[in-house]
Amino acid sequence: MRNGKLALAALLVALMATGIALAAGVGRSSAAKSSAYKVAWIYVGPHNDHGWSQAHDAGRLYVQKALGSKVQTTYKETIANGPQLKQTVASLVQQGYKLIFGTSFGFFDKALAAKYPDVKFEQATGTDVTKNMSEYFGAAEDTIYLSGMAAGAASKNGKLGYVVPFPIPEVIRHANAFALGAQAMHPGATVRLVWTNSWFSPTVEKKAAESLSNAGADVLGQNVDSPAAGQFAETKGIPWVGYDSNAQSFAPKSWLTASVYHWGPYYLRRVKAAMDGTWKSGFYYGSIKDGFTGLAPFGPKVSAKTKAAIAAKMKAIRTGSFYEFTGPLKDQKGKLRVPAGKKLTVDDLYAMNWLVKGVIGSPKG
Repeated sequence: MRNGKLALAALLVALMATGIALAAGVGRSSAAKSSAYKVAWIYVGPHNDHGWSQAHDAGRLYVQKALGSKVQTTYKETIANGPQLKQTVASLVQQGYKLIFGTSFGFFDKALAAKYPDVKFEQATGTDVTKNMSEYFGAAEDTIYLSGMAAGAASKNGKLGYVVPFPIPEVIRHANAFALGAQAMHPGATVRLVWTNSWFSPTVEKKAAESLSNAGADVLGQNVDSPAAGQFAETKGIPWVGYDSNAQSFAPKSWLTASVYHWGPYYLRRVKAAMDGTWKSGFYYGSIKDGFTGLAPFGPKVSAKTKAAIAAKMKAIRTGSFYEFTGPLKDQKGKLRVPAGKKLTVDDLYAMNWLVKGVIGSPKG
């Protein structure tokens, strides 16, 4: 009996010690977690859309991998502008997130930033800058021009199709760049637009691609977020240019290339700056030159001759000896929009509301 009681007492002491250790461990874990800098991303589409939002999420994971336990990251996906966006931001602020990236135009504005002065906001594709809100984007018009070259070279009849979301300056300048690139390799080529009125809608995007094919397009491109147009192109043997991400696996035979963004390094710089107190608001417009924009790998339909032409043009863009939006440039109706020798500025691009000669469709959607 005595030995039994001693054994029981020893067991109780051991259990108490274990409980204390576990409690201490939980405390340390909570303390470590609470000390991590909290950063959030808000996506307009699913984080695994194989396009725009997935590219941003790859940037988030880049930050998480680089900084480890020093940061705590999260994302909110398929968020619509308006009440849902405001509720999402309020919830993130309440949870202690100090830096929030909004990855779609119109997510943040000056009023929202003013409501949460202790939170840092960064928005992709916008123009509003305040003390606690920055804007960031990249010169995708350059790399879209290059992808347009691949499309123009692949076209036999000079009729290309382009699936587009909303009639805003960002999309209009991208459509123009695609057309100009195609025309550089296939003089006289036309680009027909179909508007989906959605950033991410695979069903609508597939129907748009089908309608473009029925209208005679023998090459397809896009400025939307899913690979649906490419999947349709693959079934018809039509060459396809993607956007945002390398989506070659969805259309391995049809794939040409895509304009892509490298968000990770930018996100890492900004998070580090927020953590060490050096963050300042501003406007960032990345480029081929600083590695922010680039091209996805080429598919099997891109010839060596086309690759060489694209490489030469990319070098010229990088060195500044070529810029696709240099005049003379005329619009759809033949009106001179950019005089000879003049180059459009970033401000011009952010206000673009006209389509270049050879684009079929309305800039109003």
